[in-house]
Amino acid sequence: MTTSPETTPDPAETRWLSPEEQRVWRSFLRMQKELDAQLSRQMQTESELSMADFSVLVVLTDVPEGQARVLELARELQWEKSRLSHHLTRMVKRDLIARAECESDGRGSYVVITDAGRQAIRSAAPRHVELVRKLFFDPLGPEQLAHLGEISGRILGAMEGCPDALSDS
Repeated sequence: MTTSPETTPDPAETRWLSPEEQRVWRSFLRMQKELDAQLSRQMQTESELSMADFSVLVVLTDVPEGQARVLELARELQWEKSRLSHHLTRMVKRDLIARAECESDGRGSYVVITDAGRQAIRSAAPRHVELVRKLFFDPLGPEQLAHLGEISGRILGAMEGCPDALSDS
């Protein structure tokens, strides 16, 4: 990928991270990677679901009908359409989900959770929540949780509608 001179930040004008900011950023990245790795290992070992499977099933169980349009699912998961399509094909083969045509408008299709998919998430969710609680919530006190919620909200707010974070600089 090439960038034009007007889109390439000038290193002399870059606001480099301070040593403390670098420490915090790297600690956050390490925590995120380690948390993802431990949750993924536990999910795969104890339920034979991947975290990607679990994420799809969570979205589908969060809606009363147990179904979502493919594009809505891609948007909710923040996945590329091709990645979602390939993953859904694998989940269909394992009978975790099914595809259904949209009868009302004939455009697009729905992804529908199957009974096997409901059973899989019902089995996986309790142990997953236990581990999330142990690794993420239990080490923090109520005040720290409140701060974390506030911090997360602020960072998410800064990212809203900002596909390219550098465009504001």
